[in-house]
Amino acid sequence: MNGRFSKMHGLGNDFVVIDAREAPLPMSAGRAQAIADRHAGIGCDQLILIEPSDAADVRMRIFNADGSEVEACGNATRCIPLFLGQDVLIETKAGLLNARLAEGGAVVDMGQPHFEWDRIPLAYAMDTLTMPVGWEHLDAPSAVNIGNPHVVFFGGAIEMDEAARLGAMIETDPIFPERVNVNFAQILSPSHIRLIVWERGAGLTRACGTGACATAVAAIRRGLAKGPVTVSLPGGDLMIDWTPGGSILMTGPATHVFDGEADWERF
Repeated sequence: MNGRFSKMHGLGNDFVVIDAREAPLPMSAGRAQAIADRHAGIGCDQLILIEPSDAADVRMRIFNADGSEVEACGNATRCIPLFLGQDVLIETKAGLLNARLAEGGAVVDMGQPHFEWDRIPLAYAMDTLTMPVGWEHLDAPSAVNIGNPHVVFFGGAIEMDEAARLGAMIETDPIFPERVNVNFAQILSPSHIRLIVWERGAGLTRACGTGACATAVAAIRRGLAKGPVTVSLPGGDLMIDWTPGGSILMTGPATHVFDGEADWERF
């Protein structure tokens, strides 16, 4: 069962994108994990499957490197209009997302964030603006759902190895019944945030679009920032704009790297 794929990335957060609209490709956690393997497979942070949709132009399914299927991926969403060569309405597990081509990338309407504890979700009710919890020297984070769950810590600069250690610990804490994406943010100014993200199911990545959205939203809610906000990740910058009560607009680059062909029966 041969099929074509494209290798793409958004700020270094890389994807294997497969168009399965005309040739359906059954996808299991094991197959997704095998394709994502950087040594024995094609290699990526996330596998993106494009399928037909009755509700939008296409349906996007997202599989992390560990094989888990997740609801949202901002960087991948920016890649879809580039992949298809047109503005597009995308059906995801997080809802319908509008993505339009822009110079060097795309602008995506990521919808409205959610702050209710059971929408994050958390294991029990608590304030999500300033959570009364902590891990080692990290405490009082914010929790935001951007189609997927995020926890955001504000503080000073953090080293990558420490972010990896703490991120792995916090991701699987029982307080987050569906695990969580962990964001380590440093406020540089009201319009500029530095960010490192430990992604649920993928680990440290060079960029996380939903993490940038969650962090900007949390900073604006706390009065630490005012949109539009530049979020600087290891892979580059995203522009996030949000007004309370409205949708999040994310603007950033998307890159097509190469096309290839694979025998999916090998995975």
